[in-house]
Amino acid sequence: MSDPVLLEVRNLMVEFPMARSRMGLGPRRSLRAVSDVSMTVAAGETVGLVGESGSGKSTFGRAILRLGALTSGEVLLDGQDMAGARGADLARLRRETAMIFQDPYGSLNPRLTVGQTIGEVLRVHGKAGPDGTGARVRELLDLVGLDAALMTRRAGDLSGGQCQRVGIARALAIEPRLIVADECVAALDVSIQGQIINLLMDLGRRMQLGMIFVAHDLAMVRRLCDRIAVMYLGRIVEEGPTEEVFGAPRHPYTRSLIEAIPEIDPQHSLPAAPLAGEPPSPVDLPAGCAFHPRCPLARAECRAAVPPLVGTRAHRAACILAPGGRRYEAGENPPETTSETPTERTETC
Repeated sequence: MSDPVLLEVRNLMVEFPMARSRMGLGPRRSLRAVSDVSMTVAAGETVGLVGESGSGKSTFGRAILRLGALTSGEVLLDGQDMAGARGADLARLRRETAMIFQDPYGSLNPRLTVGQTIGEVLRVHGKAGPDGTGARVRELLDLVGLDAALMTRRAGDLSGGQCQRVGIARALAIEPRLIVADECVAALDVSIQGQIINLLMDLGRRMQLGMIFVAHDLAMVRRLCDRIAVMYLGRIVEEGPTEEVFGAPRHPYTRSLIEAIPEIDPQHSLPAAPLAGEPPSPVDLPAGCAFHPRCPLARAECRAAVPPLVGTRAHRAACILAPGGRRYEAGENPPETTSETPTERTETC
């Protein structure tokens, strides 16, 4: 029996208004950072969200926790929409979700000790009384592999790995059901990265945490995550079980990212055709599939319309060459719904 759905995001959009030109001429433009993104996370499941810098990963993670603005869409926590939550509903979202930030130093108040940093969270959310705060802080530090002697230290006295563990302890202090980890190991040494990943894997199993792991390191995502979603310029272009996506990627962008994973084995050759160019400006996206200017398999049809996610319910890709994909004539819009089963067409990217 599969775990119940903890979080369901439907058609999330995030736009940021842009400043007018100095002359104040022309219509006001906006930058669409996240475009029509949907995702589910089950209790105890870790979903990896990957893509190049600027693809909208962090913006998406912040938006679903209401730490950043969202333009439209639904964010269902246990079936209750939190996209416009206020008052008690927003307080519930704060109690049941948490975020682990990228910068291990910048995310901690340099004036507070470790004990004060975690204790403040416990007091605000009523997780411990005045007499029990110290004991609970020690429990949390032990949970993330830190000595209780660090309670009197400040962020400036700790290493990057220790700071990140304090950040994880602070996130766990509210006893969340969902955590968004935003590039939480990117600023750490490789050896420390492995320790933090092992810690997150262990905590996920022990506490049945739902987790969205935002990263650009696919090798790390493969080790930690049950499912993976690949973003490009604000859209999810492929999603599916991690090993299935790595074993048989259905989108050219996903394939390029996987081929670019560095290998220690000197016998492993570099990709024959590495991904060329830079992503286009999100303010002026190309028509049709946004990836087609860089895609080695691009065809004329790729400029006709934005391809929807198609394939099986478990593994889908937004590409006309993916199983279940179809071609569109210029000016024709794709259907609102996507296919749930592959068609007989076998051509893949």
